[in-house]
Amino acid sequence: MPLPFLTADRAFDETADDLALPYDDRDRWRRPYRPGPCRVGAAALVLLLASYVLVAAVVIAVAGTLNAGAACLGGAAVAIVCALRLLRVGVWVSARGLRRVGFFLTSTTPWERVVTVRTVQQPVRWLGLPRTVQGQALVLVRQGRAPEDVPPLLTTHNADFLGRAEAFDRAADAIEVWADEYRRG
Repeated sequence: MPLPFLTADRAFDETADDLALPYDDRDRWRRPYRPGPCRVGAAALVLLLASYVLVAAVVIAVAGTLNAGAACLGGAAVAIVCALRLLRVGVWVSARGLRRVGFFLTSTTPWERVVTVRTVQQPVRWLGLPRTVQGQALVLVRQGRAPEDVPPLLTTHNADFLGRAEAFDRAADAIEVWADEYRRG
C-alpha cells in the first residue's frame, strides 16, 4: 500500500507541478534539487559518529577529566558542523545570481556575468575522486573566463546524482531555465 504523503519524492510525481509558488521570495537562495542519497547517507554516518563521540564525552567528563571530555565535545561539534556543511554543498539560485557551495569554498556569480549555462557530454569525476567516467555536466560560462577554467556545477556522477539520471536532467533543466529567466529580467 503506497503512502505518497510520506515520501520525499511526492513533489516530483507525474501530477506534481514544479513551478515556483507566486508568494515565494525570489531573492531567497534555493537549491533546485534534493541532496542525493550518497550525500545524505554520508552526513547520516558522520552524525552517527558524532552521537557516539558525544556519549563518550559525557562518560569521560563524569569518570575522567573535564579537559578530555571537553576535547571529545569539541570533536563532536566539529563532526556535526562537517555533516551540516556536507548537506549544504551544491548549486543554489536566486534573483541575485548563481551560487556554487563547496565544502570549504563558496563562490557566487551574478547573473550579469553569466554568458550561458548548458549541459555538455564530457568526462566527469566519479564522486569527486580523480577517476573520470563519461557523463554529463552542467557547465557555467562566465564573461572573461574560459569554460575550462570553471569546474562543472553538476555532474551525473557526483554525490547528488549518482544513479539518478532523471533527477540530474530535471535539476539541469531547472537551472538552465532559471538562468535564462534571471539574465533577461
